[in-house]
Amino acid sequence: MSKTSVRNGLTEQNEDVMNLIAKLPRIAAYIFRRTYFHDEHIEPDKNLDWSANLAHMLGFKNDDVKRLMRLYTTIHADHEGGNVSAHTTHLVCSALSDAYQGFSAGVNGLAGPLHGLANQEVIRWINKLRDELGGGKPSKEQIEQYVRKTLDSGQLVPGFGHAVLRKTDPRYTAQREFADKYIEKDDIVQIVRDLKDIVPPILQETGKVTNPWPNVDAHSGSLLMHYGIIQYDFYTVLFGVSRSLGVLASLCWDRALGMPIERPKSVTTEWVKQFVQEEVGQN
Repeated sequence: MSKTSVRNGLTEQNEDVMNLIAKLPRIAAYIFRRTYFHDEHIEPDKNLDWSANLAHMLGFKNDDVKRLMRLYTTIHADHEGGNVSAHTTHLVCSALSDAYQGFSAGVNGLAGPLHGLANQEVIRWINKLRDELGGGKPSKEQIEQYVRKTLDSGQLVPGFGHAVLRKTDPRYTAQREFADKYIEKDDIVQIVRDLKDIVPPILQETGKVTNPWPNVDAHSGSLLMHYGIIQYDFYTVLFGVSRSLGVLASLCWDRALGMPIERPKSVTTEWVKQFVQEEVGQN
């Protein structure tokens, strides 16, 4: 490929990336208002920044919601390129697919409950906890009993653990500090606080958990709920809009650096047999 072709490809990629980042908040807000607010749309405010404008177009005027959306979009932009949505976007575009194709593939990666649906699962679990315990704010003893009941039934406590981190997720900490500063009283937010104290020691008791600490999803849903974004089926859309900042910026670097097509390692049947034999022998 000639230098001119590479330069032209980089320019087109950059333009696609800028268009996507610019338009995604309005597309998301359009879907939100069409789905939940009788198709009553709100025009963007050019005097607001990217994240605050998203809050505005969703229909939230409170300055705290705008602050939250700035925090939310920043911490969900991308935490490491190996996660499902970021890696998928990179993989598809490594074949020189355009940004629209790569990002749409990455967003599909958010659809799974282990990735983009995780904060929804946390809210569902907390709501179920409250329903079974009679609503309101349960005591720490009641929460502990419910956590143990969840684990005894073979289920996971959503919002805890991480494939990479081995300490409390700093994105959780950022949200906890936001809540401490701006939220005086909220039952769900308080339950999230209590879970931080209750769950890790219980998980450590099992001896099977390498990271018992809360992750980003443990807290994000509770903050959105507090400010009236109660449509938690929409949380993955907000996640996707936020993720665009990180993964699309990375595409510009991939193209500028001439990164090669990504190809997973291939193995033979003999290698698989040997691997299985070794694993069985170790166990």
